[in-house]
Amino acid sequence: MRLPLLALLAHGPAHGYELKRDLEQLLGAAYPQPNIGQIYVTLGRLEKSGLIEGEEVEQSSRPNKKIYQLTDAGQEALQGWFEATSEEPRVRDEFFMKLVLAPHTGLADQIALINRQRRHYLNTMRDLSRTAAEDRDNRISQLLIEGAMLHLQADLDWLERCQEELERPE
Repeated sequence: MRLPLLALLAHGPAHGYELKRDLEQLLGAAYPQPNIGQIYVTLGRLEKSGLIEGEEVEQSSRPNKKIYQLTDAGQEALQGWFEATSEEPRVRDEFFMKLVLAPHTGLADQIALINRQRRHYLNTMRDLSRTAAEDRDNRISQLLIEGAMLHLQADLDWLERCQEELERPE
């Protein structure tokens, strides 16, 4: 949450509820909606670390609000984030560890594990398809859903490969 908030503040000063609204509008229903408490906790941490500055603004009919803006250090951190590549391929996969260790425990069948995981991925794809239909007008949300669906399809293909390998006679 830290770096996306910095990215929104690069556009201009804002308070927490504006940042929450901007994230929701930008990402649509496909992305888990941010919790306002999480946003304010994160803003507090960003301020303590010197990446943003907050200024109290008086309001006549409401409590004061705090407007945040990016500092030079925040700008540098954001620039570094954009320049860095994202996650490496998944080699520490929790499901794969379950699959490999199941025969050693006698507590789970490998094919049953694969089938359960496959059902989970198919249900997730169904839910994403519903979300895509509901959020049809948000191009960013559609891209996010498409990426998730492609990853799920790759995971389903990989599960099929695992099952073929496990059912093959040695």
